[in-house]
Amino acid sequence: MSGPSKPIGAFRVAGAGRHTPARTARFTFDGKTYTAMEGDTVASALLAHGVHLLGRSFKYHRPRGVLTAGPEEPNALLDVSRDAGRRQPNVRATVQEVFDGAKIASQNRWPSLSFDVSAVNDAVSPFFAAGFYYKTFMWPKAAWHKLYEPMIRKAAGLGVAPEEEDPDHYANRYAHCDVLIAGAGVAGLTAALSAAATGASVILVDEQPEVGGALHFDTSSVIEGQNGFDWAQGVAAKLKAMPNVTVLTRTTVFGYYNHGFLGLAERVTDHVAKPSKAQPRERLWQVRANV
Repeated sequence: MSGPSKPIGAFRVAGAGRHTPARTARFTFDGKTYTAMEGDTVASALLAHGVHLLGRSFKYHRPRGVLTAGPEEPNALLDVSRDAGRRQPNVRATVQEVFDGAKIASQNRWPSLSFDVSAVNDAVSPFFAAGFYYKTFMWPKAAWHKLYEPMIRKAAGLGVAPEEEDPDHYANRYAHCDVLIAGAGVAGLTAALSAAATGASVILVDEQPEVGGALHFDTSSVIEGQNGFDWAQGVAAKLKAMPNVTVLTRTTVFGYYNHGFLGLAERVTDHVAKPSKAQPRERLWQVRANV
């Protein structure tokens, strides 16, 4: 860690969010040390400290901050690492959970995020109309291999791929079920409970650390006389106790293919400061569902 640790955050809304102030984690963003609370994503932790500039746009290098609160985030793409070899570019700040010792870095800027030399592209953007490169890089022909292509390849992409050997291992699992439900919000939990009650084998999947969906943010919902989020956790506990139900959190359904075949990516240790060598970093699920 470098630099003094900053307070947990002066920009939090009192009483909002589902965090544990007594349990904190320290992480760095572009070399500066911050303190987050358990339950924070990188995005929420940085916003709590008043940090809004998290990246630069690809082409014109315009300043970009957090736009969404979930997996659809297009701007806050960061480099996340914990030690040599364990580094991953283009991680969405709104999805990545904070863990102690995380080293977070911005991308697509030089020499720094606040002062990016390539931001000059924005000033000359009127000359960079859509498709200008199809005309500009055609002449002279000899310049393509020696000048244009190397320049374009260097500028392309956002994050930088790690060159070190990956120290982690990955797992694969096959499964069959009658019903697979993507999303463990109110609708997903209710559907899973109803299907499981008939005796059907059910797999319930959600990419968040906990079930509940929008109930994470909506603190006023009441379901069956309970706070909505508490109701969701109770239903999840009931589902996990059923032998015909599998509940997978931190898992993304990334593909739905022919004949009820689905691909799932489970993030097993991406949120853990010191993962066990016995655990895989990620697990690929290949599931055949009847529905």
